[in-house]
Amino acid sequence: MINRTILTICQELSTNYLQEKLQRDLEAEHVEVEDTTFNRCACSFRVLVVSAKFEGKPLLQRHQLVNACLAEELPHIHAFEQKTLTPEQWAREQQK
Repeated sequence: MINRTILTICQELSTNYLQEKLQRDLEAEHVEVEDTTFNRCACSFRVLVVSAKFEGKPLLQRHQLVNACLAEELPHIHAFEQKTLTPEQWAREQQK
């Protein structure tokens, strides 16, 4: 029964759902979410979040903001990789 519940929750997680939540809650100007699960079962994700809320914050605090935003979802995600940038950092990366 527990495994079925976890599977159902994982199936309900989607790249669109995570993207919208991160964009809304972190007031992000750019969000990319990739399902990195081998069979795309939505249990492993890689995200890129660009937000002015990251200005002046070290990497650990930025990741804590993302983790807090997804606090309900993370226990059901098997693997989660994140890259967090300020708008200025994102603009520099786009010029490379």
